[in-house]
Amino acid sequence: MVPLVPNVSGPGMAFTICPSSRDFTNALAHPLLGLVNNSNNGLPTNHILAIELDTVKNHDVGDIDNNHVGIDVNGLHSVEAATAMYFSNKDGKNISLELMSGNLMHLWIDYDEAEKLLNVTLAPTTIPKPNRPLLSKYIDLSRYLLESMYVGFSAATGSLATSDHYILGWSFNKSGQAQSLDVSKLPSLPQKGKAKEKTGLIMILLIPLAIVMVKITGAAYFIRIKKYEEIREDWEREYGPHRFTYKSLYKATKGFSDKELLGAGGFGKVYRGKLPSSNIQFAVKKVSHDSKQGMKEFVAEIISIGRLRHRNLVQLLGYCRRKGELLLVYDYMANGSLDKFLYSNEKPNLNWFQRFRILRGVASSLVYLHEDWEQVVLHRDVKASNVLLDAELNGRLGDFGLAKLYDHDTNPQTTHLVGTVGYLAPELTRTGRATTCTDVFAFGAFMLEVACGRRPIELIGLPETIILIDCVFECWKKGAILDVCDPRLEGNYVKEEMELVLKLGLLCSHSMAAARPSMRQVMQFLDGDANLPELPHDSAFFGTNSEASDYLFSFPSSSSNGSAPFLFTTDSILKFGR
Repeated sequence: MVPLVPNVSGPGMAFTICPSSRDFTNALAHPLLGLVNNSNNGLPTNHILAIELDTVKNHDVGDIDNNHVGIDVNGLHSVEAATAMYFSNKDGKNISLELMSGNLMHLWIDYDEAEKLLNVTLAPTTIPKPNRPLLSKYIDLSRYLLESMYVGFSAATGSLATSDHYILGWSFNKSGQAQSLDVSKLPSLPQKGKAKEKTGLIMILLIPLAIVMVKITGAAYFIRIKKYEEIREDWEREYGPHRFTYKSLYKATKGFSDKELLGAGGFGKVYRGKLPSSNIQFAVKKVSHDSKQGMKEFVAEIISIGRLRHRNLVQLLGYCRRKGELLLVYDYMANGSLDKFLYSNEKPNLNWFQRFRILRGVASSLVYLHEDWEQVVLHRDVKASNVLLDAELNGRLGDFGLAKLYDHDTNPQTTHLVGTVGYLAPELTRTGRATTCTDVFAFGAFMLEVACGRRPIELIGLPETIILIDCVFECWKKGAILDVCDPRLEGNYVKEEMELVLKLGLLCSHSMAAARPSMRQVMQFLDGDANLPELPHDSAFFGTNSEASDYLFSFPSSSSNGSAPFLFTTDSILKFGR
């Protein structure tokens, strides 16, 4: 595996045995190596065995690190895995290997049918087969393999082809020892360019011609270069996401044509782009010169999204900087943002099953951000317009422009108020300090928004407003909480789930931060693994307070759709605990 960009790799590759009738049309390249998708990953009907060489740590499938070998059965959750290394017969110890080094490696996969033992051994091609395997797993393959199977390889280089994967030679035998490979007879890795020797005389004759050509084309070339000129700084080298050239983004979006415009918001315009070589679509957020999103927020988004991996998060594919322009490249979400489905007649109505699945997906992503990643990530702007829907209408949380990271077991230090009115916890309007509890409050408002089909705060003319939390609480207090659910559902929902979502939305909206559940507890409630506690009967315990309302009225009511104003600061958006 050869990286095309330093420190950036594709997901990896795998030796696989799979049914001859298997259809890979809907398999996901990243992060599932083109073998399965999110809906069938792990199903016993897959009948797949794979030995993965994985160079991306994917929390969704329990990867141990970003440089490991794993034994996979029926999906990408490895039944056995180990960091890439080999046993040196000479030194009598294990020595580390870097899968994405570009160096040639030898992989042996041996199965003893009598003992039901599968061994996987890895080593450089410069040494003989080690005496000890890297992985050993007792497994009865007859339980998983069918009579007719295919044998071969699957690889994923990433959406942007950030690495090349090569199989220079392989041998296989289903009923005995496979033929040994003669490394000296294997082909060489393809060369990136052919060096051509020139004689001194030819070079001398070419120099005058070259000077003439430079004089003729120099001015045009200079103009062309300036058109696509970019900015690169030292700090960019330490971050992982792929760097796009401005030229490639310019062409992919047809010169940032209005026909490719997907939308515009407080942070700039978003365009659809397509790579002509592969027809892969992506979204480009182009932060305009007059946008309030500055370099700190841009860097925050690069750092946080670029290294996060979760099926319910919008994946950052790369970025570019040019003069005063900041550009971020994301996975393309075919169905746009959730708020369009909730409030626009242009989109079809979402049924309750789809809405409940979206809520569970976003909740799962917040558990990952708050507890399961290497640092705590505060999103700080959870709302329907920041939840994007993929082709299957799965919800993915995006727009990490306000994301804040800090180490586990430490306290966030930023004290600047950011977010959207209606989703702001009461303590946030007082102190400006965001915590996981303030994200929970915003998620509570989001839950009520999805269930009721209404915005958290609706402006019907200053100073008159409708506060959604108050409406839900009053209906619950009267014993008629279902009266507030979205009428577009026409009563077609699971009553127990709707009541759970509405009550849980109230609980997450508790005015006391300590009384709110954690996002992991929220997931337990949604999954039915824990019972929801009783809610207090005093309306003072729920929602925002007069301070939050004061913030609302400090903004002009220029919005035609009644959406809540956005609060923003450019100071100290990103700060590390380390």
